[in-house]
Amino acid sequence: SAESPNGVSGNYGLLDQVEALKWVKENIAAFGGDPGNVTIMGESAGGLSVMYLMASPLARDLFHKAIAQSAYLITTPALKEPVFGLPSGEQVGQFLQGALKAKDIAVMRAMDAYDLNNAAFAAGFAPFGAIDGHALTRQLIDTFDRGEQARVPILAGFNSGEIRSLRFLAAPTPANAAAYDARIRCSYGDLADLYLRLYPSSDMPESILAATRDAIYGWTSERLVRNQTALGAPSYLYLFDHSYPAADAFDLHGFHAAELPYVFSTLGDVPTYWPKPPRDIRESKLSRIMLQYWTSFARTGAPRASDAPDWQAFGEKRNFIAFAGTPQTGAEMMAGRYALQEELVRRRRIAGEQWNWNIGLASPPLPLADGSKPTAGAYGACP
Repeated sequence: SAESPNGVSGNYGLLDQVEALKWVKENIAAFGGDPGNVTIMGESAGGLSVMYLMASPLARDLFHKAIAQSAYLITTPALKEPVFGLPSGEQVGQFLQGALKAKDIAVMRAMDAYDLNNAAFAAGFAPFGAIDGHALTRQLIDTFDRGEQARVPILAGFNSGEIRSLRFLAAPTPANAAAYDARIRCSYGDLADLYLRLYPSSDMPESILAATRDAIYGWTSERLVRNQTALGAPSYLYLFDHSYPAADAFDLHGFHAAELPYVFSTLGDVPTYWPKPPRDIRESKLSRIMLQYWTSFARTGAPRASDAPDWQAFGEKRNFIAFAGTPQTGAEMMAGRYALQEELVRRRRIAGEQWNWNIGLASPPLPLADGSKPTAGAYGACP
């Protein structure tokens, strides 16, 4: 930070992305592209990058549409001071220096990049953005709440089985339904009844998967389209709820990233560890439709496909489209679930707690409606 004219450090991946967009603006016409019609697109961590770019003043006017697939609107550390229970970005850097037993930053810079990356990972380092007042001016959620993000159309969504391939994000299943109910009641207090209606103990494994999915990916996707709709930007929401025999054999219906071979029309070219989709008429047709929707959105800002339903903007009716064998339109995808998660996040923000990862059975006692901490045992004894 001391070396920087802005007094900041970090966010280098984001800064690289901004430079790439500047390059596109300055050069893409020479390749037949339109610098006035650029779409950014990312899945998972790429979806987080899309939100970083939408929030960053450095990327303003460098793109005109955004696609965020399985994005996650997480608590972001600040560069200079601890916030929401997270250490500052500079503290994380100093921690890593100590873990590497490096006497100064020059030693770290001299390390082989491959060795540095592996050692940082082994030490528990995770590369996220930081609120530095320059590349990122405030928490992403605050930027979107204040309407300070890029005013661009957005296409966003998530997959029904996100957590089936990310089970490390979910809490273990309790021994019985009584233990599940007791744990939720001691964590959620006045919201426990609503939580248990939405995620009942009658099917604990599925409820745990659904609650984790909704808190991370479903809430983020709907929040993005709600925020952009409030700005007057056309916004489109989807749910990928599709599967096929090879995925079902491993209980991976609609798993994290499962939509990618369909969006890019690469069903026959998935990694060797990937459940291989069949190359039959049904799968090929779904892929063709999704590719057309995504391409149409990138070209015009409205997702359209031949021989497929008209994908309505989210709007006041809260429209969405589900890809489940064939595209199916609907409204109110997360009825009740979104409102619950929004209230949980609101309380944690007021209380200064991070809102991601504090989910379901792994949740500490939820703050009261005014954001104050509950007294010890106020929600009952936790099992």
